[in-house]
Amino acid sequence: MTEALRQITDRVRAAAADGTPLALRGGGTKDFYGEPARGAPLDLRPLAGIVDYEPSELVVTVQAGTPLDELEAVLAERGQCLPFEPPHFGTGGARATVGGMVAAGLSGPSRARSGAVRDYVLGAHLLNGRAELLQFGGTVMKNVAGYDVSRLLAGSLGTLGVITQVSLKVLPVAPAEATLRFTCSQADALALLHGWGGQPLPLDASCWVQEDPADAASGTLYLRLRGAVAAVEAACARLGGTRVDAAPEDRARVAADWTACRDQRLPWFADRPAGRDLWRLSVPQTAPVLPLPADRFGAPLVEWHGGQRWVQAPAGDAAAAQALRQVAREVGGHATLFIAAGAGGTGAEARFDALSAPLEAIHRRLKTAFDPAGIFNPGRLVPGL
Repeated sequence: MTEALRQITDRVRAAAADGTPLALRGGGTKDFYGEPARGAPLDLRPLAGIVDYEPSELVVTVQAGTPLDELEAVLAERGQCLPFEPPHFGTGGARATVGGMVAAGLSGPSRARSGAVRDYVLGAHLLNGRAELLQFGGTVMKNVAGYDVSRLLAGSLGTLGVITQVSLKVLPVAPAEATLRFTCSQADALALLHGWGGQPLPLDASCWVQEDPADAASGTLYLRLRGAVAAVEAACARLGGTRVDAAPEDRARVAADWTACRDQRLPWFADRPAGRDLWRLSVPQTAPVLPLPADRFGAPLVEWHGGQRWVQAPAGDAAAAQALRQVAREVGGHATLFIAAGAGGTGAEARFDALSAPLEAIHRRLKTAFDPAGIFNPGRLVPGL
């Protein structure tokens, strides 16, 4: 056990003994996500460093406090990547960490094709509420003979314990990439994406945004293709549109635009007016245009081939929140208050949809099993837990 891990273990043991809540924190780049953190800050950044990397096996094992950009740089040197494109959200010098990436469970533009964070978590070390260091999974895909706890940690927001180390599956960078632009309405964009989804095309990411707030037909769909050179070139010829990264001088700019989409730095996000909350609606890709009044919510930004709809709504408006949750449920999805307006992003509205009784019971049993004293990020994921 390293000195850094020993000190964190001692903090957990002491907190469990006197019932002191701990607010687990890495780089702090996702403090806005989930219910506001409560408790004494526990800085996990000292748990840093790559433990093992086997490029030929497509596996990397890394301590949880390792800066995410450092890991991605090491992978890039060997022509590999985290295919789910985890967002960083770093501002003012803050740096996302690998542990925070897993705990938040958020994925970027290529999520619709590549899968989510949890799909690439092979194993994890977890410090539970009894200050016991537990190990789950391993470094291969078929390593689970029971409950897959390592993947359960993805999206748990630190409520089950301190993630100290993770093993991740990585993939080679695609040999070819292209971005196409289409001028179309939201309805036409969804129809195109739905039709393309049933064809053998190297679709990787998509983003639709309405250019003129007063003109619903003024939207632009950006479609990113990734895969073998022949497959990408054939898809470009077949799909049409305007290729925006054909020239070498345009490729860096387009890549930066997709990174801005990943980290919500596009104008649609960055220019969000004061007094507006940012909501994420997760819905089936085949869901139609959602019936949200433009004068109240504005035009959404659509990602994941229609599966993710970003909406801006009046802050603190309970009726607007209820309408968003109802609209999402009616098409088989759910709505999340992703970023609340105002300093600190706090508000009375619950961030996540209420759980069904059976799911809440499972959450309570898991929380009791891993954190019997209830010291880890209390209430961050489920109010009262």
